[in-house]
This record gives sequence, structure tokens and C-alpha cells, in this order.
Amino acid sequence: MSNSIVKPSILPGFMELLPGDQILFNKMLDKIRANFEKYGYIPIDTPVIEKSEILLAKGGGETEKQIYRFMKGDTDLSLRFDLTVPLARYVAQYFSSLTFPFRRYHIGKVYRGERNQKGRFREFYQCDIDIVGNGRLSIFNDAEIPSVIYSTFKDLGFDSFTIRINNRKVLNGYFDELAIKDKAEVLRIIDKLEKIGQDSVIKELKDLGLSEASIQRLLEFIRIRGSNSQIIEALRTLNISNNIFKEGLEELAQVVRYIKAFNVPEKNYAIDLRIARGLDYYTGTVYETILNDYPEIGSVCSGGRYDNLAEYYTTQKLPGVGISIGLTRLFYQLREANIIQPEAATLSKVLVIPINEDFEYCIKAANELRDNGIISEVYVEDTKTAKKLNYANKLGIPYVILIGSDEVKSNLLTFKDMKSGEQDTLTISEIIAKIK
Repeated sequence: MSNSIVKPSILPGFMELLPGDQILFNKMLDKIRANFEKYGYIPIDTPVIEKSEILLAKGGGETEKQIYRFMKGDTDLSLRFDLTVPLARYVAQYFSSLTFPFRRYHIGKVYRGERNQKGRFREFYQCDIDIVGNGRLSIFNDAEIPSVIYSTFKDLGFDSFTIRINNRKVLNGYFDELAIKDKAEVLRIIDKLEKIGQDSVIKELKDLGLSEASIQRLLEFIRIRGSNSQIIEALRTLNISNNIFKEGLEELAQVVRYIKAFNVPEKNYAIDLRIARGLDYYTGTVYETILNDYPEIGSVCSGGRYDNLAEYYTTQKLPGVGISIGLTRLFYQLREANIIQPEAATLSKVLVIPINEDFEYCIKAANELRDNGIISEVYVEDTKTAKKLNYANKLGIPYVILIGSDEVKSNLLTFKDMKSGEQDTLTISEIIAKIK
């Protein structure tokens, strides 16, 4: 055996969990998947490695800086950095085999060479849904998305959250009305309003070349508050003649009206005119979801409407709408804030312990439990009973069945509740009924 022992460690920016946390993570993932499927979204999976020309078809920029790219022989390869580009390639490649509108969900790992800092990951799970149309896509789909978000986060155990909604056309049309050219920079400055205050924002906007009148109209616009219907009415009374603004306003009004039909409570969704998202990508409805009690976490689910998903891979016009949950980052932040905690370090509900060497009887009992949907394991190591019970305690296994020669003869098993310490002598059928 070599004396050269390599210190076990992983790269920074990669998340690896102990069993209790992994179980908790998997439960969250399963709930997200179940909600996606409940709404009829179809699962797909794509390779983690794609051709670099596919991932970089849009052009370099930040993507090229963050991408994990390498050569294998003569082939230029990259790790996928999101699930949207692979979806675009998938839809273009299998266009003739798919039925539109194509409703897909995809849960998988993606990779980004992020600068190393706490809470930022280089490998992380994304959970995406998208509805992709062939040529056109009804605005009703934009109203269904918040219903999926609501159902999912309720299932994850949250009550107080807000799905913030806006429409990029409203913003673009209003900016056009004010003759603002550098929309991205203006939005970036406005986004800092709560951090740096109104005076600093006004100064930065002036430095950008905006007139006093334009700045005042801009501030009035983003200060519009009230219920969803009040905000819609306030936008209408602005009497903006720009056609893009009018189109966006009608879409926003329709989306808000039909979200109600999906039984999403009004306290859980709100128009927020400051939401911009994906300036060079989203073209209509945009979403951001905030946990009201933990605003410092930021958006936990975001997305929106786009005009042409696969423009770099096909001449077919494929509009869509979708959202993404960054599960790894969300899980990390919820755990850091102690909002969620693991219950046990095992999935087992019952530990069957042989007192003597009655392994066959123990295995038979465990099989019967499993046949009834109760996750069970048999402790087969040769050690003292106290150590076997300690094993159950350490893992958080709630119940133990002790089987010795008396139990085998009587066909009655000693059943122990590890939390209360209570102990009963029961048949296997009675134990199954008690656990279920």
C-alpha cells in the first residue's frame, strides 16, 4: 500500500451533501418534479456535454468567459451552462417529431465558471419548464406559469411569497415615448433606487444625458403602486400613444385577469413595474418570485416570454414562455438561514434487529414491511443490542423491531417507538397498521 495519501477534497463552487441534507434536497426536487408533471409538462433530458458551436451560437460575451470548454481529439466541446440553449437545440433538431405547443420540463445540472464566492456555484441544479409554440403562442400560457409557481412553492412549504409580474413591452414602449435610447443602463440605474436613494439615482440619470422632465416622468412611472387592477388603470390613464406600450399593457391586463382563473390568491402575485429581467432575451411577460419573509435571498424563481427560442438553429419561429428554479442556490440559502432542516439521515422507517441469529425471520418481517410500502432495513452486524439501538438513534430511524427466540415462537414482535421509548408486543400486521 502506498504511503502517499491524497487529501480528500472537492473543488470550490461544487455542492456535496451529507445524507440528511441530500434526503432533504431530493424531497424538494421530487416536489418540484411532481408539480411540473401535475400541469402536464413532459420530461426531457439532454447531454451535459454539447458541441461548443451549439452553446456559443449566439456569440461570446459573458457566456464564453464562464463556459467550461475543452477539446477531445478534434472535437470542440463544452459543458451546458443553462437548460434553455439545449432546449432550443432539442426543439430545432426534433421539430418534426414534436407536438406543439411543446410543454417540457427539465431538471438537471449545469456548469458555469463563476468567480468563487459564498453561495455561488459552478455546478448546480436548474428546474425549468417552458411552453414552446410553433409560429404563435397564446397569452393564456403566460397566466398558467404563475399557477405552477404557486402550486410548487406551496408544496415546498411556503405560504408568504409574491410572484412579481411585469411586461417588457410596457417598459420598452414607455422608454420609447420618453426617447430613452440606452434602456439597459437606465434600468440598471433605476434598479439601485432602494440601495442608493432617489437623489443619487437622479444624478446618475442626468449623467447619462436624460432631461429633468424625462427623469421625473420615469420616477412617477416606477412609483405607481396599488392593487393589480389599480396599477393597470393607472397605466391606462398615462395616455401613452406608443403601440408597443399599448400592446404590453393589454397583455399584462389579460395575464393578471386569467391568473385569477387558475385560483392563485391575489396576495401571492403582484404587478411590479421595476421588474426587467433578461434585457436582451425576454420580450413580453416577465416573472420574479420573492419569499416575503426572506427578501435578502432574492428571486427564487424567474423567467418570462421570448419571441424566438431557436433562431440560431432553425428558420422556424418558435415563441415560448418559461421559468427556472435554481434549486442548488435556493437549497443552500434556505439551509444557511435555517429555514429548512433535515429530519433524519436515512429514509428507513423501521430497523429490524435480530437479538440472536434469527436472520431468516428478520428478513421475512422486513420483506413484509417493504411489501406494504414501509422502508425497512435489517441490522446484520454482530454486535451488542445497545449498539444496534444507537445506530437507529444516530440515523433518526423512528421505529425498531426486536426479534429473538421468544418472538419467533410466539409470532409476536417487540415494537419500539424510538422517540417516545414506548414498547409493545404486536403482530407484523398490527405494526404495519400502526406505522401507516
